[in-house]
Amino acid sequence: MSENHSKSAFLHGRIRRALQCGRYVPGQRIDPAMLADEFDTSPTPVRLALMRLVGEGLVADCARAGLHVPLPNEVTLRDHYDWMQRLLLMACRIDAAPVTRRTTRPKTASAGDDLVKRTWQLFDAIARASAHRSLHQAVKQANDRLAPVRRAKQGLIEDAFEELSTLDRHWQQRDIPALEAAIRAYHERRKRLTPCIVAVLNDGLDALH
Repeated sequence: MSENHSKSAFLHGRIRRALQCGRYVPGQRIDPAMLADEFDTSPTPVRLALMRLVGEGLVADCARAGLHVPLPNEVTLRDHYDWMQRLLLMACRIDAAPVTRRTTRPKTASAGDDLVKRTWQLFDAIARASAHRSLHQAVKQANDRLAPVRRAKQGLIEDAFEELSTLDRHWQQRDIPALEAAIRAYHERRKRLTPCIVAVLNDGLDALH
């Protein structure tokens, strides 16, 4: 049993990273048997890892239809953006320390960067600086849920790198009022674009069939 749990912990991390990196698009089915073959293991640790991801909201258990990457509708996606916005604003208000406080600061985003990864890192850094473990964990979970969506909708927002660079600059300078305003603008913009984003997600899923 301990061996299965050890393997499932390893697989949990690998599948989680695959979801973040866009290996699976929202709505795509995840085949446990294929994963077991890929990692040369029995089905048990794969299913344990996937069930853990289901509990974290990163995989959806659709009963007879199997396991899928969650495909949010407009209401759900808008709620995800609103929740992330509220969490980050809370982190900003907790972390009112001056810029000299030691923290991890992502470099400014550029066109050659992985925008999805940079976004995850920046939001994670803001939450981590609050030193509030539960808040940081909530941001990590929200970040992971939104990562496949961010990956799938790349190209929909033309100035996304400039937008992230503005957020990052305010964070590095610890200009908290400007950072809060930029966080609101970032998420309100996406909430307005929710119908378009959901359409892009559905188009991406259709392209697999």
